Amino acid sequence: MLIVALVAASFLSLAVGSADISLESVWRAIVAYDAADPEHIAIIDKRLPRTVVGIAVGAALGLAGAVAQGLTRNPIADPGLLGISPGASLAVVVGIVAFGVTNPAGYLWFAFAGACIASALVWFIASRGREGATPVKLTLAGAAIGAAATSLVSGLLIARAEALDTMRFWQVGALAGRGFDVLGPIAPFLVAGVVAALFLGRPLNLLALGDDTAAGLGLNVGRTRLLVGAILVVLVGTATAVAGPISFLALVVPHAVRRFTGPDYRWILPYSAPAAAAILLFADVVARIVARPSELQVGIVVAVVGAPVFIALIRRGRAAGL
Repeated sequence: MLIVALVAASFLSLAVGSADISLESVWRAIVAYDAADPEHIAIIDKRLPRTVVGIAVGAALGLAGAVAQGLTRNPIADPGLLGISPGASLAVVVGIVAFGVTNPAGYLWFAFAGACIASALVWFIASRGREGATPVKLTLAGAAIGAAATSLVSGLLIARAEALDTMRFWQVGALAGRGFDVLGPIAPFLVAGVVAALFLGRPLNLLALGDDTAAGLGLNVGRTRLLVGAILVVLVGTATAVAGPISFLALVVPHAVRRFTGPDYRWILPYSAPAAAAILLFADVVARIVARPSELQVGIVVAVVGAPVFIALIRRGRAAGL
């Protein structure tokens, strides 16, 4: 069912745009590409790269949300709460202000480096003390680093007005203008992160039982948390570098998936990836329609839809228990 939804979202993403194209033409462009047909050129050269980027970013964020919630045993954990997305945003602002970077391809390595540095700081702070990096300390350290990064971003943007104009579209999350030139350099990291995350089901199930029980069952808790945290950084860093910080997707999707899979991470992880990718593509299609002839940023649509959905899930008690 999720695969069907993802395929449907992909076809809509290829068909809907500034000029709508029939699904029949989309199919013909895929199976019998005609280089002289303007519709085929628009589908393959313009919309296909954006669709592929949406699938990659959505899958990475869906997995990142499930991994973050399993790592911290916190049902409201997401990359923003752990300070990773704010760290990426701060690094991009520094890139704009200090190095004059103005295009998405140039943001890549700044965002990736910012996510890595923020995560390292969170881990360093949380690992102080006898207990090591416990879920509560990770969450608190992430919140502190995230707040500090957000404050620095605000300060830099206020001091440099030209940076605000460049930054504001990236900061809400967008797929417009993202193609293979943006995805290509970071694709190996993203693929490695997705593949590695899909094998975290058993360790996350053991961590959910508590540190003492997990250790009693043979899991090296500290080493596992470090490995899971590294994979989380790769997922969030690559997704944020490509599309900017997209809120709520990583938070909501794992909760929605649990309705069908239960608390077993061996199922939550593989279900979260296609579910998040399909939702992000549907949101991107809506973003192109609601403000024609212009379009909204996909991060705005995801936040508008995700917030009430998450509240509804909590009110119905769907979010209980990991």
